[in-house]
Amino acid sequence: MSPPPVRRMLLRGARVLTEAGLRDDAAVLVENGLILDILQGQAAEPPGVAEEWLPEGTILAPGFIDVQANGGGGVLFNETPTVEGACAIAAAHRRFGTTSLLPTVITDRPEIMRQAAAAAQAAKLLPDSGVAGVHLEGPFISPKRPGVHNPALIRRMGAEDCAYLVARAGSMPVLVTLAPEEVEDQFLDQMAAAGVVLSAGHTAASAERVATSLFQGVRGFTHLYNAMPPLAGREPGPVGAALLDDTAWCGLIVDGVHVHAASLKLALAARPQARMLLVTDAMSVLGTAAETFTLYGTTIFRRRGRLEREDGTLAGADLDMAAAVRNSVTMLGLGIERALAMASTYPADFMRLADRGRIAPGQRADLVLLTEQVKVLGTWIGGGWQAA
Repeated sequence: MSPPPVRRMLLRGARVLTEAGLRDDAAVLVENGLILDILQGQAAEPPGVAEEWLPEGTILAPGFIDVQANGGGGVLFNETPTVEGACAIAAAHRRFGTTSLLPTVITDRPEIMRQAAAAAQAAKLLPDSGVAGVHLEGPFISPKRPGVHNPALIRRMGAEDCAYLVARAGSMPVLVTLAPEEVEDQFLDQMAAAGVVLSAGHTAASAERVATSLFQGVRGFTHLYNAMPPLAGREPGPVGAALLDDTAWCGLIVDGVHVHAASLKLALAARPQARMLLVTDAMSVLGTAAETFTLYGTTIFRRRGRLEREDGTLAGADLDMAAAVRNSVTMLGLGIERALAMASTYPADFMRLADRGRIAPGQRADLVLLTEQVKVLGTWIGGGWQAA
């Protein structure tokens, strides 16, 4: 049997976001779903290549990577913890430039969270599904900082829970949001050693406890500032610990609702650039006109740019990744290159997704085509194009 034909294409005409910054003179050579090379200027077209001229004035960037996506397209992962649910969420986010995401299940019954993890693992195996792993946000969080999580389902981690997560991390990227003060050091050690990505969130921990947990393998902070006590003079808490640390990654919800722009600017100024990343925390209404949805049997309202319970408690964000990039430029004053990296390169590094997040030889051809105003025109996943 003869091997399948080699599929090559050359993307020209757009400004390309490379590791050296935006370039006007670059063309991207893709072969069988991988980036083969970046050609300069008017380099001769390689043989057997389908040349594609992209619209003038556009930007070709690495596809966005969202490590915290609870839902989209009318699907909430807690309510539909299935392969179909995970793929539907990824498909909804793709319209907004996201080519890889972690479908996220928040604190729930053990069987629901394990079903969600198994579904994400199966969805990841489907060609070009856009599902890169799973995010388990809870249930090992602080009852003092539940946010919209159901307090009745919050619990402490046991040896069986730890063993389950260690086993899952052997087959796919697993992100776990936990409260460091609620989890024993031995479990942190075991999970970190197995490759589980640990993130402090929904926590009331002291700055000292957070610092210890970073030594034990905690790698990031989930939606910095939210669901954690505010920074205070005598009690710096998780926020103070995060701002002082140069090693961990911080997820930011840049929607103008969850965190004041001044607080976001402070965090960006205090920490290394490459350790800050954008997340959407999106819920099922993303990509729909729905005004309500249900979580834990309770109605959540979409109003005034907020997703909230009747009592005003925030329940995720009404945000897509392209909007988060735009907001980072307009609200926070970031350059477009940095904002795009926060939506692609830095989340890839956080989750150890070594094959994506950059436009460079050897990377997956997961790309997004944008206008200069960060409107998504379409995406490639594994070299396959889909218009927005």
